[in-house]
Amino acid sequence: MPAKRDPSGAGGRRVTIADVARKAGVSRATVSRVLNGQDTVDPVLAGRVRQVSRRLGYHPSAIAQGLARGASHTVGVVVPDLANPFFPEVVKALTVAAGKDGFSVVVADSDEDPEAELRLIQDVSRRVDGLVLCSPRAGIADLRRVVRKGLPTVCTNRMVDPPLTASVMIDSGRGMQAVIRHLTELGHRRIAYLAGPSSSSSNADRLGALERGLPGAVVIPTGSKSQEGYASAAAAAEAGATAVICFNDLVAFGALARLRALGVAVPGEMSVVGFDDIPAADFVHPALTTVRLPKAELGRRSWEVLRDQLGDHGAGASVRLEPTLVVRESTGKAIGATEDAVAVGERAGG
Repeated sequence: MPAKRDPSGAGGRRVTIADVARKAGVSRATVSRVLNGQDTVDPVLAGRVRQVSRRLGYHPSAIAQGLARGASHTVGVVVPDLANPFFPEVVKALTVAAGKDGFSVVVADSDEDPEAELRLIQDVSRRVDGLVLCSPRAGIADLRRVVRKGLPTVCTNRMVDPPLTASVMIDSGRGMQAVIRHLTELGHRRIAYLAGPSSSSSNADRLGALERGLPGAVVIPTGSKSQEGYASAAAAAEAGATAVICFNDLVAFGALARLRALGVAVPGEMSVVGFDDIPAADFVHPALTTVRLPKAELGRRSWEVLRDQLGDHGAGASVRLEPTLVVRESTGKAIGATEDAVAVGERAGG
């Protein structure tokens, strides 16, 4: 059955009050007065506005209506794992930014379960005016259905293709490129990656960069938690890796503990790299080399993009943020790496 043609010409994006005003031949203010139930508009004109609104499938911004009623404003934030220090920092920055604009925030934790995530989204959506989905784990078809319901929504570290809503992304692929360059400059040739959840878009981006930059890398399915890093580290050592890249800092902490238990010196025999740069990364032993992700900026910019949607300014512009490699004590020169080999790695990395 062929898909219905979008009468607004919006190309699948969320219909806005501007679309209704243009089709009805009236101002946005007139559309707002009609849909907020005010009786100051000519009945014939009001009928035309309602007819166009129904035809386009326009769902008025709950926040815009709330403003007209003087109601309080709440947005929902769904995260995969609040025990991961990455997400509280994002949520805190978002909450502070939203609070300055008079909005409160409700947070829900899916515990890395895509099905639970969808249930939470459905439940939270009934009580809020907009959503921020932090690194959502649900499948793309499910996310498309969520977005198409019309509630203003922003995704972090995930694109809903074709772009149905705005996203705020950290360029994980570029972060992985920086790690590969750093390790090859140190002479490492046998490198393992303790991969994150298969449902993680960031993990997919890192895998893509790894396959392009280091096709011979050993990929070990792991997860996102310290105990999973602990369980997988032995496989990296058995594979003969001289360096291991971890999906995040929590996985790296587990790997460090397991390597210590196995008597593998870090960085003397094995270099270890994480992702995120959570506060504890600077205080473990040895201090962890990691990719610093701009967590606070991710939260703040996510709110700004959602705020544009809540104000009926369209889907909002997507944002891409850059990571930074932070070199500490957990990485060093590969065993047996000659100065010539390191020089080759430096040229390849540059």
